[in-house]
Amino acid sequence: MNDTFLRALLRQPTPYTPIWIMRQAGRYLPEYNATRKKAGSFLKLAQTPELACEVTLQPLARFPLDAAIIFSDILTVPDAMGLGLYFADGEGPKFERPARTEADIAKLADPDLEKLRYVFDAISLTRRELAGKVPLIGFSGSPFTLACYMIEGGGSDDFRLVKSMLYARPDLLHRMLEVNARAVTAYLNAQIDAGAQAVMIFDTWGGTLSHAAYEEFSLAYSRKILAGLTREPEGRVIPRILFTKGGGQWLEAMADSGADALGVDWTTDIGRARERVGNRVALQGNMDPMALFGSPASIQAEAKRILGRFGKGPGHVFNLGHGISQHTPPEHVAALVEAVHAASPGVASR
Repeated sequence: MNDTFLRALLRQPTPYTPIWIMRQAGRYLPEYNATRKKAGSFLKLAQTPELACEVTLQPLARFPLDAAIIFSDILTVPDAMGLGLYFADGEGPKFERPARTEADIAKLADPDLEKLRYVFDAISLTRRELAGKVPLIGFSGSPFTLACYMIEGGGSDDFRLVKSMLYARPDLLHRMLEVNARAVTAYLNAQIDAGAQAVMIFDTWGGTLSHAAYEEFSLAYSRKILAGLTREPEGRVIPRILFTKGGGQWLEAMADSGADALGVDWTTDIGRARERVGNRVALQGNMDPMALFGSPASIQAEAKRILGRFGKGPGHVFNLGHGISQHTPPEHVAALVEAVHAASPGVASR
């Protein structure tokens, strides 16, 4: 098996810097769009294990990526809690029954994991289909990021509803976050049981919080999850990645969270980030997704710059600083993957 990705997450020597891409199975690929059309909807695609497996494998057929990430959505957990996930055309995910009142939040309970069986089945099927080619990543949204959608009912420009609760009724938000943390821990452990070889917590909206609020309402609950995850189910460590978009100012605290690796977005210099976290964790990132709209030569130059800023030695997984744009030319992704592999030989000895 090409385990370069797993070894890099654990800061072990690797022959080159591994690369995968957030949202690598997505709308920038014509074959993904064809499978989604066949499925009839995003939710049907995500909830049909055979189709989820199919699109998970599609980018690996095109590009020599070093990891696969299961095709799913971060909002599967609150959907299983009964909030009624749906996707409005052009508007992203929404919930039919957001949880905004004291009564709403009192009713929240840990979901029946059988309602998420389609995710675990997709992982098991994909792991078999990969046949050891590359590792498979499982993931979830963080408790705070899930709470943002659960309270707002969808995306938001200012998170007014969730922040109003945070400041006016922090007890209610803490109650929701406790439920979410238990649910995510159980969900990720079930993904590990199904065959996930690394897991990632996407704290997409943690960076919208104040300094004090981030520690109390986001990082504290990610710590609880990290402490509760299965560590060595197959006799091999399951690496854990924590990514807070916009969280570059908290890297030191994140490095003490129990994660093996931290995702870094494009607003933080990865060389400076490495200095700040020392040898405690690996780093994943951190190219601006919009850099993929440059020329192949500029993409190659930016990849080399980021690799150079990280410097010598192990512990770097190359990635974008957030999800790839649906308008990205696939040939530019090919140029990036080629550039990273070509520009980073001999990580073990550098």
